[in-house]
Amino acid sequence: MPLEIVRHDITKMTVDAIVNAANTSLKMGGGVCGAIFQAAGIQELQRACDQLGGCRAGEAVITNGFQLDAKFIIHTPGPIWNGEGNKEAALLKSSYINAMDLAYKHQCESIAFPLLSTGIYGFPKEEALQIAVSAISSFILQHDMLVYLVVFDKNSFSIGKKLFSSIHQYIDEHYVEDAEISYPRKMDERYILEQKLDSEIFQEDLLKEADYSLVDRLEQLEESFSERLLRFIDQKGMTDVETYKRANIDRKLFSKIRNGVNYTPTKKTAIAFAIALQLTLMETLDLLNTAGYTFSRSSKFDVIIEFFIQQANYNIHEINQVLFTFDQPLLGA
Repeated sequence: MPLEIVRHDITKMTVDAIVNAANTSLKMGGGVCGAIFQAAGIQELQRACDQLGGCRAGEAVITNGFQLDAKFIIHTPGPIWNGEGNKEAALLKSSYINAMDLAYKHQCESIAFPLLSTGIYGFPKEEALQIAVSAISSFILQHDMLVYLVVFDKNSFSIGKKLFSSIHQYIDEHYVEDAEISYPRKMDERYILEQKLDSEIFQEDLLKEADYSLVDRLEQLEESFSERLLRFIDQKGMTDVETYKRANIDRKLFSKIRNGVNYTPTKKTAIAFAIALQLTLMETLDLLNTAGYTFSRSSKFDVIIEFFIQQANYNIHEINQVLFTFDQPLLGA
């Protein structure tokens, strides 16, 4: 997927470039910076950095990766948090944008970032995360690049307390751990429809959406996932590129889906398209059914997705932040 949040050691990421949370003098520091220097080879990397002569906050420079799996290391000093708000936010955004621009100029197809400025520089983690995701998502809408946001542990990652509380409450109210209801993939679609209508899962939600009738659904039961997806794209007046970018889907995978009438995606990929197209709950279920899936109240993943659709919040990167927080699979591919 073009933007993925992962819990990993950034020095062990197999990508074209990793980003160093550097200081302006480009000297070996602590935290992520120190770990990268040690993994790359302290003397070689320091010698290369010394030849660059420093880097200002918000800007970016590049060196070889030396002993890392990554071909390049992009060094960018984020701002030190002093509570100045807009100025520091602008500098932090520039760090991400300039690092990605530099990677793109060096023909990198993948890049891995730490969460910049949130260590000893003291930038509030929640705000830093939103700036990172905003900068990265804007960039990948215009460029084909795989971007990883790497966090070492959950202590370095934070979503808004209000959002976390709302979702936690929604899960408590709707998640049914002991009453798992699932359907085999590939089962007859008419049977899926009948079972879904008879079940209690989402029944109240389905009845509320009278604008999308049962007759319409029965007429479209023979459509494949690819055919249904392309019909929705046309109905929503979106382009292919706009759709797969918003779905956090790789261009090559979308090409397989478009050209393969019988292609069956993973559930998270199918839902990613539903989010990109801003489908209603009813429309989402219809799209899922063509791939042999449905929703279950025994799945926290499904309940979280339902929460966002009910709220008409189709920001896929915000959804992925929440899924990551609750240890669920991320949307996209």
